[in-house]
Amino acid sequence: MTGSDQRPEGETPDDSVADAYALNWVDRYAPAQAKPYLRLSRVDRPIGTWLLLLPCWWGAALGAAAFPETAGWLTFWIFVGCGIGAVLMRGAGCTWNDITDRDIDDKVARTRSRPLPSGQVTGQQAALWMGAQAAVAALILFTFNWTAIGLGLMSLGLVAIYPFAKRFTWWPQVFLGLAFNWGAILAWTAQTGALGVPAVFLYLAGISWTLFYDTIYAHQDREDDELIGVKSTARLFGDNTEAWLRGFLIATVVLMSLSVIYALSPVADPLKMSLGLAGAWAMGAHMNWQLSKLDIDDAETCLKLFRSNRDAGALAALFLAITIFV
Repeated sequence: MTGSDQRPEGETPDDSVADAYALNWVDRYAPAQAKPYLRLSRVDRPIGTWLLLLPCWWGAALGAAAFPETAGWLTFWIFVGCGIGAVLMRGAGCTWNDITDRDIDDKVARTRSRPLPSGQVTGQQAALWMGAQAAVAALILFTFNWTAIGLGLMSLGLVAIYPFAKRFTWWPQVFLGLAFNWGAILAWTAQTGALGVPAVFLYLAGISWTLFYDTIYAHQDREDDELIGVKSTARLFGDNTEAWLRGFLIATVVLMSLSVIYALSPVADPLKMSLGLAGAWAMGAHMNWQLSKLDIDDAETCLKLFRSNRDAGALAALFLAITIFV
């Protein structure tokens, strides 16, 4: 349910996806043969990549701050490797999502122009493209330690299940959160060599954050989802959405703060601790700003607020990264 940007009517090239960002580089510059595959991977809608990547950066930065002896080129490579991997695995996941949803997407005006329901690619071509992206991502994963590799392989089950969640639960956003924030524990483990309690709290904070932003996003499709029987937290919460989102906001800040406290208490550096906690609270302040602007009946506002979560997550990543150097 993530990663879409609406475009004004009249600015859509004939072969473009209706919910892609206006004048994106794929529509403007990509070779014609590559466009359907790049659109399958949502390269024309990068917000989802950011939302997948930022928890990875949280985990790596907090791990490096908690274990200063591990900081250095390893941290740099984890940041870069996770960046490339996020593009590839988000692309593979979105391709899988479109394969499983092609019979739904052709019934919704916003999605029927996607490459699969519109016939720009076949199911077999999409499956091969998904496999190619996953294979390259695996090469990056295999540069990490064995525990991190094992965690990376375990995440494939979550990626496989997510597209089906909206068919059997009102809480598909939980499954998205489980998949999208796995990078927090993977990157922590790649940095430190072992899974730890701080990484678990960071993972839970990310899941709560996902429930926050993807509920906002899902309000765009509330009416279509109701017509075709797709479940979501937006439909479940309805007019009580703001109260639920405030709860997710509080949970995100508390869980991230606990992660920082557990990670940095042994370091006994008040400045590091203050900066780490400041990241959690800065992220919370941004989420609170989003709530002040929220109108669940205005799809354009929901989209803008959803996309602004790149900045919310980046605030936490910035403060955690600074703790490495102080």
